[in-house]
Amino acid sequence: MKYLRELLILLPIGLGVLASILAQVFFSPVPLLVFKIDVGMVVFIFGVFVTLLLFMSKVGGLSREREARKRIDLFQYENAESRRQFIRRLDHEIKNPLTGLRTALVNLREAGAAGERERAAENASRAAERLSKLLADLRKLSDLEERPLERLPVDVPQLLEEMVEAVLIVPSYENRKVDLLISRVPWPMPSVTGDRDLLGLGVYNLLDNALKFTSANDSVELRARVEEKSVVIEVADSGAGIASDEVPKVFEELYRGTNARGIEGSGLGLALVHRIVTLHGGRMNVRSSQEGPRGTVFAMQLPL
Repeated sequence: MKYLRELLILLPIGLGVLASILAQVFFSPVPLLVFKIDVGMVVFIFGVFVTLLLFMSKVGGLSREREARKRIDLFQYENAESRRQFIRRLDHEIKNPLTGLRTALVNLREAGAAGERERAAENASRAAERLSKLLADLRKLSDLEERPLERLPVDVPQLLEEMVEAVLIVPSYENRKVDLLISRVPWPMPSVTGDRDLLGLGVYNLLDNALKFTSANDSVELRARVEEKSVVIEVADSGAGIASDEVPKVFEELYRGTNARGIEGSGLGLALVHRIVTLHGGRMNVRSSQEGPRGTVFAMQLPL
């Protein structure tokens, strides 16, 4: 089939040559010699022209195929490299709590005083809790690929109020404050269509992230406004900010920046938020500065 297509490219020029020969053979008498040569040459030249067009089209098609193959190969390479990085990070994230758990168990076994046993038990419990949270977040991320999304109207102000209440119930945040700012003038906030539970999880993770990486002296705001044909939900803080070279990586699975060292977390919270927003046809944006005024703003842009 391949060779047949290539032979068809030569068909016009072949017909041109044949027409030229037939014109010389069948057109007579001699006074019409000029005419018969012109007819043959016209057909011949036309055949050459069509052949050249077909040849150029063939070459262009091969070039496009090579470019497409290069793009596919690049995508496959980047995807494989992304998976390798994910496995390396996952190994690191699992290894840390497991090491802490083993150390705590050894200390628990060798501890003589009651106080030492209690501290060892607390450390073991903390390591097990961290490992459990990591596995739970991995399961949530995996479930997003399988569970069907609900497509129902979501009352944004009500959802945001509930998420603020939910995050401030956490014991480590009980003395913290989140300012809720919702644009209601001149029109009330419209509903968005989506999965209420997942959108709530996304907002909760952003609030948890902001409170985790700020101190009691920093401010945290949860804002919502209408922007053209979308609702923008922002979580802003006046914390230490994110290094400029790390900003493009914050939504990668298991990525933890330099300011996350020593702070408990699975490294999957922001990746989960990004995936939820993407599934709703929206976009995630982040702005951050480590110089005055410093702070970070995460924005969920959801289509109306």
